[in-house]
Amino acid sequence: MQGTATRIGWGDLPAAVRAAVEGIIGDRVVEAVSQPGGYSPGTADRVRTAGGRRAFVKAVNPALNPDSPVMHRAEARIAGALPASAPTPRLLGCHDDGDWVALVFSDVDGRHPATPWRSDELTRVLGALEAMAVALTPSPVAHVPTAADLLARDFAGWHRIAADPPPRLDPWARAHLDELRAAADEGVAALTGDTLCHVDVRADNLLLDAAGRVTVVDWPWACRGPAWLDTALLLVNVRLHGGHDTEALLRRLPLTADVDPAALTGVYAGLAGFFTDSARRPPPPGIPTVRAFQQAQADALLPWLAQRLP
Repeated sequence: MQGTATRIGWGDLPAAVRAAVEGIIGDRVVEAVSQPGGYSPGTADRVRTAGGRRAFVKAVNPALNPDSPVMHRAEARIAGALPASAPTPRLLGCHDDGDWVALVFSDVDGRHPATPWRSDELTRVLGALEAMAVALTPSPVAHVPTAADLLARDFAGWHRIAADPPPRLDPWARAHLDELRAAADEGVAALTGDTLCHVDVRADNLLLDAAGRVTVVDWPWACRGPAWLDTALLLVNVRLHGGHDTEALLRRLPLTADVDPAALTGVYAGLAGFFTDSARRPPPPGIPTVRAFQQAQADALLPWLAQRLP
């Protein structure tokens, strides 16, 4: 699974930060194992203490990436308000010294789903997302943005592309810019609802344990939107890796079967515009591989949109 190539580890954290984390856990850390996946340049370590306690620690400062501490602070606020009924790890504590932000979560003894997606694992994850939508409606977290507000600028990507087309723009997209812009605008308008949505559901933000239980991790982008949004977004990751009929899944799944097809097309158009527009830009500090990942998602979405747009 592709991820950042510049992630630091537990031993790279300042001694004061490590001590603060150990204070949250209540014991001295004697082992730390960096975890794969994701795009943060900060730590992502499963740790074990002298007394056998386990936790997951993620920490970052602005020198690694200026936006990541803001995201960690948002995740601390959101994760601390998630109900026990949601399939998410429990936040044990947060250290924030104004420079370093460290989050400490309960450890999940699991692994990322296999990609290309296995049918049995996909079924479990889709079921978990359905249960999560129930558990998180109405939104248990106050003061999160609406999905429309959060994604409005991202979904305007086709407008930016039309004003300044990249030289290697997909020929079909170039010929259908008007339709893509209109669809993406319709997608933003469809993002109404009072479900707390994760909006970054993909294989490396999911864990499966030995019993098949699903845990959804990394919540900095949470917002209020329609109950179907996370399921629709997961199917982008499924389509990216291949092996499943995502169109048939949309028509069959309880959360998406009755959604206006134009709304779903609009969301996928908005995402494709965001990925296409973002992929042509220089990589953000400390995250050199994210642009290639965004381009791959755009490449996966555009043929689907060619089928769905009238």
